[in-house]
Amino acid sequence: MEIKKVSQQEPWLRGTHQGLPAIVRAVVHALEMTEEDVLTACALLSHDQLMAKPLGLTSVGFHIRHIAGSLDRLLTYAEGGELSAEQVAAMRSESEFEEFIEDWRDEFVAELQRARTRVEAFARADLEEPRYVGRKRLPTTVGGLLVHCADHSLRHVGQIVTTARAVAAQR
Repeated sequence: MEIKKVSQQEPWLRGTHQGLPAIVRAVVHALEMTEEDVLTACALLSHDQLMAKPLGLTSVGFHIRHIAGSLDRLLTYAEGGELSAEQVAAMRSESEFEEFIEDWRDEFVAELQRARTRVEAFARADLEEPRYVGRKRLPTTVGGLLVHCADHSLRHVGQIVTTARAVAAQR
C-alpha cells in the first residue's frame, strides 16, 4: 500500500493562518497535518483492518478515537474548565469499544475542525496563564496544553501510520 500526502508541502509550509500568533498557528498546522496523515494512512483500510491489532499493537481505530477525545479534554483544561461526566465516560470507553463506526472519517474531520476552532480562540490569550489538569490538578499553562495538543496528536498519528502499514502488509 502506497501512502500519498495530500499536498507536497506540510501545512506549516503553506503560508496559511498568518493572522494567528506563531504558537497558535503551529498547533493549528499540527492538527491539519493530523487530519491529512490519518486520512491518507487509512484510505484503503477496511473496517476489520481498522480494528485489527497486528503484532499486539493497539488498533488504528483506538488511536483515531483517542486523538479526538484527548483534544477535547486538553482544550477543556486550556479553556479553564474541568472535565464533564460525559468526557470522563468517553475517556474510559476509548479502549473498550467493539465496533468502530463506518462513517468515522466524517466524525474525525468534524472533531478536528472543532479543535482547530477552539485553538484559534486562543489567538489573544496569555499562553503563560496557569491551568490545571485532572483530579490531581497538575500544574501547566495555556501554552503547555496547546503545545501538548499538537505533540500528543502527532505521536498517535505516527502509531496510526505504522499500524496501518503493518495491517496492510498482512493482507
